[in-house]
Amino acid sequence: METIASVVTDPNWSPYVAGIGIGILSWLSFLISGKPIATSTTFARAGGMIENYISGGKAKQRPYYKMIKLKIDWQWMLVVGVVLGSFLSAIVSDDFQIGVWVPSLWSSAFGDSVLLRVFVAIIGGIILGFGSRFSGGCTSGHGISGTLQLAVSSWVSVIFFFIAGITTAHIIFFIIA
Repeated sequence: METIASVVTDPNWSPYVAGIGIGILSWLSFLISGKPIATSTTFARAGGMIENYISGGKAKQRPYYKMIKLKIDWQWMLVVGVVLGSFLSAIVSDDFQIGVWVPSLWSSAFGDSVLLRVFVAIIGGIILGFGSRFSGGCTSGHGISGTLQLAVSSWVSVIFFFIAGITTAHIIFFIIA
């Protein structure tokens, strides 16, 4: 019989438990702050803050940065919480590993090159960042919060997330490998 402790310490959570948790978190987010769960704007703000620091304050005059406001806000705390929570979860579940840069599935398809894995991850992250800003939100903004609100734009985005994800997986693991 599983206990609450064993559910939390398991490295592979049930998708039902994770889904219920995300649903409760979304509900609490709307209830407490009146805002949906979203994260991609945080990365745009971070980039703007770095640019602003380097340019001596000129970046905050750009129209895009005026619109999203270069500030540390609740979304920043959410991103920090996701990172810290992931780390804590890996520690508690005894799944934390130092130095595992190349997952076994990647290694079996593309080899053990850490440089290739990091390069592809960076390129993928850049493409994902541009896509999330272009679509006005990321998978958490559209896929969780937007669909909860029955926003048509979010449902369209989620459909294309799945189409692109399935297509990309087929290209990477069935055609290239």
